[in-house]
Parts: sequence; structure tokens; C-alpha cells
Amino acid sequence: MLRDPLTAAAISVLTCLVLLAIFAPWLAPVDPTFVDATVRLKPPSAEHWLGTDRVGRDIFSRALHGARVSLSIGALVAIAALSIGTALGLVAGYVRFLDGVIMRVMDGLMAIPAVLLGVAALMAFGSTPQALVFAIALPMLPEIARLSRSLTMSIRGEPFVEASVMAGTRTPVLLLRHILPNAAASLIVLASYVCASAIIAEAVLSFLGIGTPPELASWGNMIAEGRSSFQRAPWVVFVPSVLLGLTVLSINLIGDRLRDVTDPLSLGGR
Repeated sequence: MLRDPLTAAAISVLTCLVLLAIFAPWLAPVDPTFVDATVRLKPPSAEHWLGTDRVGRDIFSRALHGARVSLSIGALVAIAALSIGTALGLVAGYVRFLDGVIMRVMDGLMAIPAVLLGVAALMAFGSTPQALVFAIALPMLPEIARLSRSLTMSIRGEPFVEASVMAGTRTPVLLLRHILPNAAASLIVLASYVCASAIIAEAVLSFLGIGTPPELASWGNMIAEGRSSFQRAPWVVFVPSVLLGLTVLSINLIGDRLRDVTDPLSLGGR
């Protein structure tokens, strides 16, 4: 993957963002919630590298801590959605009598718009980080489950699976040891897109005022708070928007390259 300059650049950018997020408490010059009304909407300077917002908070410090929120939610949603969706797809693709039940539930979730489903979940459970992860992961389950199911149905007819069945291998062991490893490559590629979509979904929900709590520094909150001051101080929206775009673009580029590498029929995988 590193032989491709674009992919190498994406990996480098994402690695830098992750490191900045991890070390944000030590790199941030001031507390992201510290308010200084005397420096409201100040442009970038030696004292405030990326300027200040409408209440005098340091944009650089808030951007660093916002990276922690966005990247953490993206990773947690990817892990949760991939784990649950893959498990449901494996069972649906291998256990015939459960296939109809599981997939009809997934079809029901797909019939509801993702934003509406996320808003309903947040209204029901409150705007907590745990509820936010659940609200974003829930609409993504059908896509993962359907892919996992189709992969399972194609793999279960392979000779090594039939040999394992004839040898008396139990179904849970068969799914985890034989089918899941052979489906893992496609699922990992999908996980990269789920992570990118989750980061965007968190920003959208926070922008609408129902995502992360307003007092928490996140890129979505920063964009929402800065929209009223955009014409006077464009950096309050520009900084989190650029970071959000770079993060999502990097993840998508890495996901595209992973797809090429793991696809034996792709020229990029050779």
C-alpha cells in the first residue's frame, strides 16, 4: 500500500491526526473550555495559532480535542457495527431457519432513513457518547449484515467447509474458524467506510444540536457554533471543516486501496 503515493500520503495524514488526538491534552496550549471574553474572534496569531471563537476559546486546542471525539466515535462505531452486523450475517447466511427473521429485521431498518433513525435513538436514550455510538451504528447494521450474509452463503459451499461439516465440526467453530477468516478482507474494507461515515454522521448530528453535548469540543459542535460568525471570522468554521474533510478523505483513500489489495482480480492487488 505504501508504494502508492496517494495512499502513503493518506496514511501519513491519518497517522498524524491520530497522534494529535492521542496527545491532545499535552499539545493543547490551553484548556479547550477556557473562555476569555477579551480575545473574542481573534484571527490566528502567535498567541492563538488558529484564532479564537465567539466566546474567546482557543480554536487550536478545541480542534485537537475535537479530533479525539470524532476519531473515537468513528472507531467505536466501526467496531460495534462490524461486530454485530458480521455476527448477524454469519448466522443468517448459514442457519437457514434464522435467515428470514434476521434479514426482515434488517430490511425494516433499511426502510427508515438513517438520519431519522439516529435522531429517534438519541431522543430515546439522550445525547450521551454511548447513545451517540448506538444511534450512528444502528443504521449501518443492515449493510454489514447483508455483505456478511452473502459472503457466508458463497463460502459455505466450498469443499473445505463441507469437509469440516463431515468431520463433525460444530457450527460456532465452523463459522469462526473457517468462514469468518475467509470473509474478513471484504469486511475490513467495509469497516473503513463505516468509520468515515460515522465521523460525518457525528458531525451532522452535532451540527443539528443532538449529537455530542454542546460543552464537549467536537468538530461538529465547532462548525455549528461558528456558523453565526463565519462571515466575520471564517477560521472558526474553516479549521474544523478542513480537519473533518482530511480525515474522511484519508480513510476513504485507504479503504479504496485496501479493496484493491484484497481483491485478487484487481490489478491494484497484484
